Amino acid sequence: MTLEVVPATPDRWPDVVEVMRDRGDPARCFCQYFRLRGKEWSGTSPTAKRDALGAQVASDRPPGVLATDAGTPVGWCAVAPRSAYPRVVTSPNWRGGDPDAWVVTCFVVPVGHRRQGLAGELLHGAIDFARAQGTVVLEACAVDLSYTGRVPSADLYRGPLSVYLEAGFTEVSRTSARWVLVSKAL
Repeated sequence: MTLEVVPATPDRWPDVVEVMRDRGDPARCFCQYFRLRGKEWSGTSPTAKRDALGAQVASDRPPGVLATDAGTPVGWCAVAPRSAYPRVVTSPNWRGGDPDAWVVTCFVVPVGHRRQGLAGELLHGAIDFARAQGTVVLEACAVDLSYTGRVPSADLYRGPLSVYLEAGFTEVSRTSARWVLVSKAL
């Protein structure tokens, strides 16, 4: 594997679209779930969500990082200031965090590229990107896979707790056995 993790800049937009593909949750969400709330979320079409992510990629600050393997897009991780995510600001799963922190909200690794450690690589890329932007605290709401109940695969987009702990994050709080707010000082 020849992996590269880079900010999702405008020249990488076709690669971001390739990672999201044209089916499944990523193709319906385009990492807008935490940026939109309520009727704004439910009333926005997948095409409009894709266009919103495109505008974010075209902005002065990329909304995440992209992983490629020998030029093939293989993963995405959304990372931005907490204030960019209205749903994070109001969610009980994120209470107790630093209001000035940046947050990792999701990972997308297409089928065929999973179970290769890409979430950890993407997280390290997100950490490097956030640090380069001057961030001093990075947070996430991780999924604890040791939870005794079934964890639906759709919930794994937040990233497994083990990946965050291996990257030096520490547990801040839990709103349930499954959801764990984690933090890392940069």
